[in-house]
Amino acid sequence: MLHASPSSFVILPALAKIVCEPSWKWQKREKSLQNYDLFYVWSGEGTVVRNGEPFQVGKGSCFLFRPDDHTSATHNPQRPLVLTYIHFDVTGEVTDIPLPYRELAETVEFEHLLARYVRLFLVDTYAAEEEGQLVLKQLMIHLLREDRVKPVERYASNHLTEIIHEIANYVSQHPGISHRVEDLAARAGLSPRYFSIKFKELTGSSVQSYVIRARIERAQHLLLYAGMNVTEVADALGYRDIFFFSRQFKQYTGKSPSEIR
Repeated sequence: MLHASPSSFVILPALAKIVCEPSWKWQKREKSLQNYDLFYVWSGEGTVVRNGEPFQVGKGSCFLFRPDDHTSATHNPQRPLVLTYIHFDVTGEVTDIPLPYRELAETVEFEHLLARYVRLFLVDTYAAEEEGQLVLKQLMIHLLREDRVKPVERYASNHLTEIIHEIANYVSQHPGISHRVEDLAARAGLSPRYFSIKFKELTGSSVQSYVIRARIERAQHLLLYAGMNVTEVADALGYRDIFFFSRQFKQYTGKSPSEIR
C-alpha cells in the first residue's frame, strides 16, 4: 500500500471507536471478511483469533485484517476492550501490505491519526472523504514503517518511550528555556547519563542537538512569520550573544538569520 495513491482508498461506513460491552464477543461467521479492517486496541484485555491463530491483546495491539480472513474475539468483562475499527478497500493492484498483526511500542502518533479519522465522519465535515483517504494512507505508512524499520523503540518499555517523547515534546514547546540535561533527566526521573543514552536512541539526536534544533526551527518561524528582527528573535530564544546566535543559525540552516528574514 506504500505506492497506492490516497484516492485509491475506498472509505466504508463501518468505523468507530467503542468501549465494548461486558457481554461483547465477536463471533466467527461462515462468511469471511469482504474488505480490509484496521483493528486497534486502546485498552483492556482479550483474545482475538485470526484464521485459527489466537492472539492475546491489550493496549497497542493492532491488526490489519485482509479480505477472506476469518476472525473472532472475546474479552475480559472486568477489563473490557476499547477499540477502533476502520473498514476500507483499495482499488487496483495492492502490494506492500502491512503485516496482519503487531504490537505498537509508540502509540501516540498512531492513536492521533485514528482519532482524527473517526472524528472526520462523526459529523458532516467538509472534504471528509478526501482527508480520510490521506489519513488512511498515513496509517498504512506508519504500519509499514513499524514492520520494516524495526526501530529501537520496540525494545524500550512503553513507559520509557512515552517519558522520552514527553520530554522531547516539552523541549519543542519551550525552545527559549535553557534546557540542561540534568534538569530534563530529573523531569524524567532518570539519571543524566541514562537519560542521555535513551534520549538519543529514541529520538536519533543527542539532547544538546535536539535543544539547538528546536531553537533554530522556532527562530526560523519567528523570522519568517512573526515580523521580529534578528535581535528580537535571539533575545526571545535566550541567546545573550547575537553573533553566537547567527553562527549557530547558519550552522544548522546554511543561511544567516538576516538572509532568512
